[in-house]
Amino acid sequence: MGFKTYTCPIARDCGGCEWLAVPYPIQLRRKREYVDGLFADMARRDNATIDDVIGMDEPCRYRHKAATPFAPGKPSHSRNSRGAGHGRATIRSGFYAPHSHRIVPADACLVECDAARPILNDVARVAERLGIRAYQEDRGRGTLRHAVVRVGRATGEVLLTVVTNGQQLPREADFVSELCRLHPEITTIVQNVNQRRTNAILGRECRTLFGPGHITDELLGCSFQIGPTSFYQTNPTQTEVLYRLAIEGARLADGSRVLDAYCGCGTIGICCAAAARDKGLSISVLGVEQVPGAVHSARKNAQANGLSDVCRFEAADATEYMTTRGREEHFDVVIMDPPRAGSTPQFLSGVLALAPRRVVYVSCNATTQARDLEQLRDGGYRLERLTPVDMFPHTKHVETVATLVRD
Repeated sequence: MGFKTYTCPIARDCGGCEWLAVPYPIQLRRKREYVDGLFADMARRDNATIDDVIGMDEPCRYRHKAATPFAPGKPSHSRNSRGAGHGRATIRSGFYAPHSHRIVPADACLVECDAARPILNDVARVAERLGIRAYQEDRGRGTLRHAVVRVGRATGEVLLTVVTNGQQLPREADFVSELCRLHPEITTIVQNVNQRRTNAILGRECRTLFGPGHITDELLGCSFQIGPTSFYQTNPTQTEVLYRLAIEGARLADGSRVLDAYCGCGTIGICCAAAARDKGLSISVLGVEQVPGAVHSARKNAQANGLSDVCRFEAADATEYMTTRGREEHFDVVIMDPPRAGSTPQFLSGVLALAPRRVVYVSCNATTQARDLEQLRDGGYRLERLTPVDMFPHTKHVETVATLVRD
């Protein structure tokens, strides 16, 4: 019996799904082999378990966040009633080709949820009709830079973020009205201002044009507000798998004190607290995050889930917190979910100084995680279990949840 394969008309030009032609079971096998290559020796030394990669039942339509850049296209030529020709500015949108800023047009995307790409494409079409110019990257001119769509998997709410090169969005009211007419599923539209010469999509300033300025989604029965700059996983189905593993690894007991480092808008810590509450356990969670806006969102999310009494959030650098105020508190569990670059020796030294009985390390880069785990092991911890999770089917990426226990 043959394996099911997937096709996409722009796969070769786009390059986003570099393993699309590889049957999905073979993708999972390759990811397991990659993880084994990094952790098998460590697992043998610590008598730890490495699980098979947890894949998706249907590895399509999993991305609930999608984005497009914009660039000027060739003028469209038409003639007026006197026969004189004139050109109207057009706008290109889609995906960047690999290692370039050449835009590959995309009518649809196999891995994005159905609602996202039609909205992104219509942003370009509406802007064309209204005479809103696309951003010229080489000159720093023009208005429309990017658009980002987030869709709540559980709620169906849609957040459209339009990134502009400046405060003004020409014909703003018409722009918003036309997009809402074409896509009544849109529940909020936000303008993000980014005037920097940078590859970063989002700037620091946001202005709500329509709706509340955020959407709500659910993970493991908890609700979360998601704004245009919130960190929120793009694959919510597998995020629930990831969070269940983190909660299992924490081995929560009555009275457990949990430190959620790199907490963002509080998703992991709040899900931990809710899981404990459902089991009749009384625990406390402290989330530490250096982005004040994320901390504000985390506090609102805790309140929305009735967990303000057991979850508190601090705006601080996690490393500094652990090496100063954190030493005054006792934590049974540290949950860490660092960026792709991994953690730092200073942060890991802070974890070792706190000496929690368990460390749960959620990683989007197994290579840097393997490096970091060696420092934790040198400090008296041993690897107990490592589980890979396929967050991004048809790509080489794999997320891992490692549980460590102090001897």
